[in-house]
Amino acid sequence: MAKLTIEDLKKIRQQAQGTVTMREGSHRAKITVHMGTCGIAAGARKIMDAFLAEVSRSGGTDVVLTTSGCAGLCSREPMATVEIRGSAPVKYIDLDEAKVKKIFEDHVLKEKPVTEYALVQGSETTY
Repeated sequence: MAKLTIEDLKKIRQQAQGTVTMREGSHRAKITVHMGTCGIAAGARKIMDAFLAEVSRSGGTDVVLTTSGCAGLCSREPMATVEIRGSAPVKYIDLDEAKVKKIFEDHVLKEKPVTEYALVQGSETTY
């Protein structure tokens, strides 16, 4: 087995720190890609991969990327919800890789929702 370098140890530390941040709930932003059967059929895996690439590229440790099941709007898949701490969640529809890039850049990093790709802003409630 090869010896670890200081750079290797720094990378391991950064990865572990991101995991601890997610576990403790101290994230600033949360992205949920809706991956029910309809979402997967519409391309949600590509959307998930695109968000993963953006999170990795940014080096952010305060962004949580997660999945959920069907959001109930099969005809508007692939979909994702972006939540910024202290702001209402935004549900984005009809996503592709280019839209993901813009949403990540504007909403996740700059905290400015991309209204032209959004279906709704705010939380759903059930009474």
